[in-house]
Amino acid sequence: MSGFPWSQFASLPYPTQSFDGQTIIVTGANTGLGLEAARHFTRLNAAKVILASRSIAKGEEAARSIEETTGRKGVCEVWQVDLGNFDSVKEFTQRAAKLERLDIVCENAGIAVREYQQVEGMESTIAVNVVGTFLMALNFLPILRRSGKNYGTVPKMVVTSSETHFWSKLAERREESIFEALKKNEKEYMDNRYPTSKLLEVLFVRQLAEEVNQGPHASERVIINCVNPGLCKTSLSRDVTGFQKIVFWIMKFLIARTAEVGSRTLVASAIGGPETHGKYMSECVVMEPSEFVRSEEGKKSQERVYNELMEILEKIQPGITKNI
Repeated sequence: MSGFPWSQFASLPYPTQSFDGQTIIVTGANTGLGLEAARHFTRLNAAKVILASRSIAKGEEAARSIEETTGRKGVCEVWQVDLGNFDSVKEFTQRAAKLERLDIVCENAGIAVREYQQVEGMESTIAVNVVGTFLMALNFLPILRRSGKNYGTVPKMVVTSSETHFWSKLAERREESIFEALKKNEKEYMDNRYPTSKLLEVLFVRQLAEEVNQGPHASERVIINCVNPGLCKTSLSRDVTGFQKIVFWIMKFLIARTAEVGSRTLVASAIGGPETHGKYMSECVVMEPSEFVRSEEGKKSQERVYNELMEILEKIQPGITKNI
């Protein structure tokens, strides 16, 4: 069972490990968890912290805030990327391929919407939180491997998921194609869309970790994990309306962590060792994902999600599956 809401009161360690000399990318870094994680990385001596944001102006504002609070100038760079635009994602990773070094990628950006919107021919939550996120992840794998080989390090990739994945049983799995079902504007599906997107992230990370361990690049290690930052005082639920908005406001007021405290979970995942590979982390440690994820039905769904999504990604970018 999920530990919510009691897990909200867990004491999370303040990050102290040095990131001296490292280059780190944080998506969704202009606000909330991404901003505070980038602030920690900068404070802890990272050589370069790339703030990935849809808005350059908001990213530059975040960079100024980080410089003012850490006293470190010239560390942060602002790069534009929109996870809901797959060409933007590809251009972003092509730019990243020119970096001399890349140690950590924190894929933190995501959305939570109530109303059905189409992006890139699919529902926007799935397009951004799942397809765009893993299009980026697969493009980063060879970049991270090359850097690890050149610098004798084990690079990390962190995907920000959520404890809300416990709330989804992936109703779409009843249909012939999970991702075709995810395109449908049906109340049963949309009511659970955000938790389902977070469940898909957990499932895909688990399978991706297995695949890279067995693939042709297995000797060039990259640690991939996903993290639950908990309920935090961020703008993620800004699009929620009506009664749910009132419920969110009350929950945030009573039990939400600050964005800084929540960001500690991202930093903990970014320093995680081999024991975190493919794992779900919460409260800065490895924890069990939902019962559904661990069930036989969950395992079957995991394989279906992985295979279907890989097929989608291959259509978006032919040859990308060779990065595994």
